[in-house]
Amino acid sequence: MRLYEYPNSVCCQKVNLALAETNLEWEPVTVNLGKNEHYSSDYLKLNPKAVVPTLTHDGSTIIESTLICEYLDEISKEKKLTPDTPLGRTKMRGWSKAVDEGLHDGVADISFSAMFRERMKRMPEDRRQQRFENIGDPKRYDRGKTTFDSGVASPFVKYAVYAFEATFKNIEIELSDGKDWLVEGKYSLADLGLTPYLARLEYLNLLEVWLSSKKYTQSWWERIKTRPSFKKAISDPLTKDEIGEMVASGSKIRDQITLIRDGLPVRNL
Repeated sequence: MRLYEYPNSVCCQKVNLALAETNLEWEPVTVNLGKNEHYSSDYLKLNPKAVVPTLTHDGSTIIESTLICEYLDEISKEKKLTPDTPLGRTKMRGWSKAVDEGLHDGVADISFSAMFRERMKRMPEDRRQQRFENIGDPKRYDRGKTTFDSGVASPFVKYAVYAFEATFKNIEIELSDGKDWLVEGKYSLADLGLTPYLARLEYLNLLEVWLSSKKYTQSWWERIKTRPSFKKAISDPLTKDEIGEMVASGSKIRDQITLIRDGLPVRNL
């Protein structure tokens, strides 16, 4: 089993969490996004979308982190990450849907406005244009170009903030009866799938913008961080330089993100 990945990718972190939780053995293969290795001809044969992660196993190739995580739980001996009942599995997939349809693009746009935008500003013009041209997907191009031009004032950042606001409200409501985990009182792919997105916000020094008034969600988050898989899949692989860059970059836009959450106008930084 091989996982083609980039360590500081939220989708790769999600799959690494599942691998850690299921105790499966695998070989990591780094795909350096900074060097555009995800656009190489060899990698595109594995993943035509030019994204990470990609899992290969027994001659088959699986893409999309949500599907990979379900696959890993299916082939593991314990199958402990999926709820036991049909209703529980449906609820679990509802949380996965919230991640895939809102939070994934959302955290990418917030991260880009805080950190990657500054990196691209420092690039030579020809290399910057190459990065945009290589995107391929028109929607991803529009999101990236608009957020590069407008920063936190981009409408895509506003959509991201609102997506997280809605999800955190739903988490708080779901946990308000005192249970530890989101579905059937058992840690599952519902909790796991959300973890990298909250971790990214925390490293960007932005998570408290939402969690400061949500005691049940705060407790749930602290439980997640005590799991050995969190340390193995998320915190340990990050370097001090990566963490420092995220904290510094996110702190610069924290006030603006708070204004957006409160429905107030922001300026382009």
